[in-house]
Amino acid sequence: MNTGQKQGATGRPARRGLGKVAVWLEDDSPGRLRPLILAVVLTLSAIGLVEVASASSVESVAQGNNPYDLPLKQAIWTVAGVVIMLVLARLPVRRIRRLGWPLLIGSLIALVLVFTPLGMSVNGNRNWLSVGGFTAQPSEFAKLSLIVWAAAILDRKQALLANWKHAVVPLGPAGGLIMLVVALGHDLGTTMIIMMIMAATMFYGGVRMKVFSVAGMICVVAALLLAATSGNRMGRISSWLGMGSEEDAEGMGYQAQHGAYALASGGWFGVGLGQSRQKWNWIPEAHNDFIFSILGEELGLAGTLLVLGLFAILAIAVFKTIARTADTFSRIVACSVITWILGQAVINIAMVSGLLPVIGVPLPFISYGGSAMVSSLAGIGVILAVTRPDHAPASGAVHTGAAPRGREGRRHAVKQVREHEYQR
Repeated sequence: MNTGQKQGATGRPARRGLGKVAVWLEDDSPGRLRPLILAVVLTLSAIGLVEVASASSVESVAQGNNPYDLPLKQAIWTVAGVVIMLVLARLPVRRIRRLGWPLLIGSLIALVLVFTPLGMSVNGNRNWLSVGGFTAQPSEFAKLSLIVWAAAILDRKQALLANWKHAVVPLGPAGGLIMLVVALGHDLGTTMIIMMIMAATMFYGGVRMKVFSVAGMICVVAALLLAATSGNRMGRISSWLGMGSEEDAEGMGYQAQHGAYALASGGWFGVGLGQSRQKWNWIPEAHNDFIFSILGEELGLAGTLLVLGLFAILAIAVFKTIARTADTFSRIVACSVITWILGQAVINIAMVSGLLPVIGVPLPFISYGGSAMVSSLAGIGVILAVTRPDHAPASGAVHTGAAPRGREGRRHAVKQVREHEYQR
């Protein structure tokens, strides 16, 4: 080997081609991964704007509306979400921690207001607020509020979590109340996502698996009861299981069947951007929950793999970045937010592809919806804030920079954790 070979930024010999990619992937410094997180999110949002414009144009024209009306609204919400994301990314972690209680209380008040004259129903779900022509979905913002609040509670109770009472109270009552209010609005999909968020915060917070398992069983039973008490939901499940009638293709299974047609007709590289056939009133509300099927039809397997790859890169970047911090609050928040976004994406894609019954869950950053877009971007903003390398830990631990490697590094980490627990 040439001893004069140039050294890369990581101290390793410079490489070419795939070697450079490997070195870049091995570098988990926040200075490199945080811009990657931002770039991936902005790319997904841009893809969403293009697909919303394509999927909604035909229905808008058929209803006598401006074909650019929905894309422009989504663009406005996206810009607002990006601004909120960048503002949150600059906040100190201690301020984000203090937002826990105000956000939770505000979310609960907004959820209750849905059942007042200010509330409105959309497609049978009463989960919207309408004030002066402005509409919002409080349940979307309740997801992030619950994560920030629960992370602060779990961080403060780290030394007490061996006792199941401290692990359940007040997380169980508060989370259960939010799920109950959302379920009363007949939104099973969002209720299940909040269940997943509660499970994620408990898991990353260090709750004992015994408590975690019991809570998971309760959530599963609750979800089954919610499904069993609704004829519409049972009809969708029966259709998904192939137990529907011969006329089911024109009933409960209509949307799912034509979504599968759209994915199948896309082939390898799609029929072309804007050239979808199924969006011509074959798939109801194609720009919402089933936008992935339109994307698959227009961009083909290549387009769907691109979106899946972007979500995978986002997950890897977030988990590698948060692995460098010992702050409990930051770890719980970042891991729970990315679990919420990725879990919701997996459920939506599985629903569109027929692996799950239709439950009405939007695809993050892609589906039409201002509340969902703003809340998702705000969640990314919180991740960028808690993974900022120069932030002060939320619980009073002292940030000491990069720890030494090897045995000395392990001793340094143990000492830092002990000091963190002592300061608590």
